[in-house]
Parts: sequence; C-alpha cells; structure tokens
Amino acid sequence: MEYETVMTILRSIYISGVATIIALPIGILLAYRLSLKGLPEWGSAIVESLVGFPTVVLGLLLYFLLSSSGPLGSLHLLYTPMAMIIGEAILIIPIIVSMGYRLLREKVHSILELAITLGATQIQTAMLILRESINGLLATAVMAFSRAIGELGIALMLGGNIAGYTRVMTTAIALGVSKGEFADSLQLGLALLALMIGIGLALKVIGSASETD
Repeated sequence: MEYETVMTILRSIYISGVATIIALPIGILLAYRLSLKGLPEWGSAIVESLVGFPTVVLGLLLYFLLSSSGPLGSLHLLYTPMAMIIGEAILIIPIIVSMGYRLLREKVHSILELAITLGATQIQTAMLILRESINGLLATAVMAFSRAIGELGIALMLGGNIAGYTRVMTTAIALGVSKGEFADSLQLGLALLALMIGIGLALKVIGSASETD
C-alpha cells in the first residue's frame, strides 16, 4: 500500500475519531437530560428526524459561516482538518442524541426511582444508568464514527480534498472514480469497510468483557 494511501486512512481515522470524541459527551448529555424530562411523541419525532438532516445543507451553512466573508471567516478554518472535525461532530450529534435517548429512556424508567429510593445522588444515579447502558452507548459510538468516516459532502465542502492535508478516504475515493482510477478507489473502499468491521468487532469484544465483569 502506498504511503499516501496509508496517510489518507490515518487522516480519516484521526478526523472522524476526534469528531466522535467531541460529539459523544455532548450527545449523551443531551440524551440523558431529555430522557429525564421525557418527550412527547412529537418531540421524539423531531429528535429522530434530525438524524436525516441533509448533509449538503449543513455543509452549506458551515461553509457560509467559515468562509472568508462569513461571521467566522477571521478564524481561517475553512479547508482545514479542524473545519472537517467541526462539521462531522455537528453531523453526528443528532445521531447520538436520538439513539442515546431511546436507550437511556428505558434505563431511566427502570433504575432512576430505585436509585433515589436507595439514597443515591444525582451523579451516582447518572453514572449507574450510563454504566448499565454501556453496551448500547458503545454501539452508538460505532454508529456515529461510521457516519462520520463515511461522510463525503461535508468533508469535500469544508476540507476541499487537499492532498496531504485534508484528503480523506471518501474524498479520495470520489476523486479516484472521477479520474478513472478504479483500482485505487476500490482499495480505499475495501480499507474503509475493513476498518468499520474491525472497530465493530473490537467494541463487541469490549462490550462482552464488560458484561462478564
């Protein structure tokens, strides 16, 4: 495998990994707060509908904010890995909130009253609920990471597909197809698929180990 291909894979993991690390605590905290309050059916529908927010619209909004003539243009973030991290983090937060809300809502109903009865503090109760939901939260993290690393529109609009700097697997695949370099694109596509399967299996093992403990 060529050096540039390896660097593209590592860059994809870095950008999507950091975006997931940023989005996870925000999304889980929002999901937990919503699960405590409870949402009416229409509220749940709104939360779940945000999962399908068009990425091209989000990319366009962020492009406007980060462009040189936009409100945040002075930060010079456009066409940088940081812009891609911000875009992907914002993209996957609704996924984490939606999946986390459905997961934590059930745990809150079954654990909250018992924990309070036993004298647990709010923090202890929250930690207990999160601990009991760890496998589901790991699955949520995998889903969010998968969505981030497989994203093309935001990566292209905010990163610009600059070789050696912002080029990631999806933008490299798109470029390769447009240039007729199908073998290289297929190699990256298979690497992306193998990466996702590997992470999913690793987290499955971690989840099984936590259940054993």
